[in-house]
Amino acid sequence: MPLDSLPRLGLGTYSDDNREQWRGNVSTALDVGFRHVDTAQVYENEQYVGQGIRDSDVDREDVWLSTKTVHHDVPPEPEQVSDAIDGCLDRLGVDAVDLLYVHWPSGIYSHEDVLPAFEAAYEEGKTRNIGLSNFTPELLDEAREFLDVPLFAHQVEMHPLLPQEELVEYAQEHDHWLVAYSPLGKGAALEAPEVQDVAEKHDATPAQVSLAWVLSHDNVAAIPKASSREHMEQNLAARDLELDEEDIERIDSIDRRHREIDPDHGPWNW
Repeated sequence: MPLDSLPRLGLGTYSDDNREQWRGNVSTALDVGFRHVDTAQVYENEQYVGQGIRDSDVDREDVWLSTKTVHHDVPPEPEQVSDAIDGCLDRLGVDAVDLLYVHWPSGIYSHEDVLPAFEAAYEEGKTRNIGLSNFTPELLDEAREFLDVPLFAHQVEMHPLLPQEELVEYAQEHDHWLVAYSPLGKGAALEAPEVQDVAEKHDATPAQVSLAWVLSHDNVAAIPKASSREHMEQNLAARDLELDEEDIERIDSIDRRHREIDPDHGPWNW
């Protein structure tokens, strides 16, 4: 599938509670104009995400659907990865997803034990593309050397307080997507004076500026979470916000670093 087939702005669907909300949220997002939805086994909302897609007036083939499995401790054994993939499809109510990620390169993960199940899912038509999430450049190298299937995407946290320069350059060099989760830093990036200054200049929201900054990078997409129609519409409008070179330099000048998702099992902490 060509690189330009991924909608560059999608809907993230993680929440700690009220997982049922994602049925309505996904349907609303598609009505607003989103065509890219991201979920995961561990979010425990795949059934609601799938139902939200079916509830909408948008055809399934027009929706880019991504999910993830192999979390730090789910599933518990490597031989269960194939069953976990099938479980994702069953809960979503689909025959195939557009993109299937390895959620974390920790816990049960080893490239030799896990990646063959992902390749088998690709060969069997259960996923149209394979992705990885929360990997380091070294782990990406290891996986890419092992895989016979092209790596389509790598999903990591990215926002103005965590610009991920090395992983962005890696994606550009190896021609795959970097998909930015938490592209607003769960709100932390919106408090940066540099972001607020650019927002005031463009009569935009800090969230729109943060998203526009993420999307200003080649080979980078973003999946902000939103639960209200208003925020969805505002996020989608960020695609039309054109930051100039001065804006980009202003945001790039931020020297504070902040990582929202920082578990001990994250490979950057090893």
